[in-house]
Amino acid sequence: MRVRRTHTKNARTAEVAKMKRHAASSSTSLALVLLSLGAMACALVAAGCIDGGGGTTPTTQGAGAPAQAQLVISQETRSAAEATPGELRALVTGNTAFALDLLRTITKPDGPATNRNLVVSPYSISLALAMTYAGARGATSQEMAKVLHFTLPPERLHAAFNALDQAIASRSRDFPATTEGEQTARVELNVVNQLWTQRDFAFLPAFLDLLATDYGAGLRVLDFVQDAEAARQTINGWVADATKDRVKDLLPAGSVDAKTRLVLTNAVYLKAPWATAFEKALTADGDFRLQDGTTVTVPFMHQSETLGYAAGDGWQALELPYRGMELRMVVLVPDSPDLDSFAKDLDAAALERILSSVEQKTVNLALPKFGARSELALKDALAALGMQTAFSDEADFSGMTGRPDLAIDSVFHNGFVSVDEAGTEAAAATAVVMRETAAPIDIRTVVVDRPFLWLIRDGETGAVLFMGQVVDPRVGA
Repeated sequence: MRVRRTHTKNARTAEVAKMKRHAASSSTSLALVLLSLGAMACALVAAGCIDGGGGTTPTTQGAGAPAQAQLVISQETRSAAEATPGELRALVTGNTAFALDLLRTITKPDGPATNRNLVVSPYSISLALAMTYAGARGATSQEMAKVLHFTLPPERLHAAFNALDQAIASRSRDFPATTEGEQTARVELNVVNQLWTQRDFAFLPAFLDLLATDYGAGLRVLDFVQDAEAARQTINGWVADATKDRVKDLLPAGSVDAKTRLVLTNAVYLKAPWATAFEKALTADGDFRLQDGTTVTVPFMHQSETLGYAAGDGWQALELPYRGMELRMVVLVPDSPDLDSFAKDLDAAALERILSSVEQKTVNLALPKFGARSELALKDALAALGMQTAFSDEADFSGMTGRPDLAIDSVFHNGFVSVDEAGTEAAAATAVVMRETAAPIDIRTVVVDRPFLWLIRDGETGAVLFMGQVVDPRVGA
């Protein structure tokens, strides 16, 4: 049963507007009084209602077993998508710049993904950190904005994320058969957000409202203090469900403990058929050159189709559309097997130049089947990029609670991708764990027989949903 707040919707809307401006105030206004989630009546007034299907963890439950998470939700509904084309461009450009910064950092010689197949969802990481950024203040906020390339003012940034997220969600739908005997094809693309907090830990109502209106995120109550392992299993179970079991154990053992107060999660799942499927009968083994100069034998898919193509000094680029022509895989192939040299110079401007030069050409394509799984802890990479205060006892996330009492403890990201003749399946999830502080027909032949970068992007907005590298197609998902 939903229980209405005692103050007006207009007053609450004003609170959310305050939060979006990051105008953190020490005012003792009743609208911003911190309310205990453990005190049921106060929580209902502060956050809207508690889902009747929730409830506290049963006392008969064994230690470490998945917990039943009580749901606390804001009465605010998700806002309509309201962002200008310029705001969307600014957001996507910034997200892409962050994605490439992160790629270079984690694939450098001493990085966690050096010389390995890799799959990440920069969109998932940006979303999870944007929800965290909503509560950041002072130097913490400034560092996060710089690293994440957030250039819009906060009140417009979160609205732009909302608009982008709803645009991305619209790509998920059924498409009629294009050939006789073919069944209806479906592009499935799901993006979901969820917050998990310690029972009796208080958050500002305006923070919960912002996450509800712009991110569609609710707040589930767990007990990290009494049973952190049960809380971890519950969160991992939610992620597994959201990613069709493609991402399991996002939070590794020991990643949450009695000091954990908040975990912000995002999950992205994609399953999409190619606009033109590769014929399985044409798949044949071929040689793939590794970075060390040796060759291995892997299965290559073959087709001759009109595809997006571009070439420049030392590289070729391909754009393969999925059904509906809205989502596309981009394959970036350097002429040399030395992928690192190519990747280190690939920034947002360089990528934009490549993508803007793509033209429709007839391409004889040989592309290896590939897959990858990645499990990454991103704290060191984010700190190396300049986001340091957020992980320290000097962190200021007072926009969440009214007090600078939280810091980011760790950021985990797991990804999965599988590419075959029919299409692509990809999934990724991100968790931010917070603790209390102390033109004309021109035939091209492209044989992707050496290490390459790939990304999956939304054609209309340009948002990069997934990206990665393939250094050895034999290492599958």
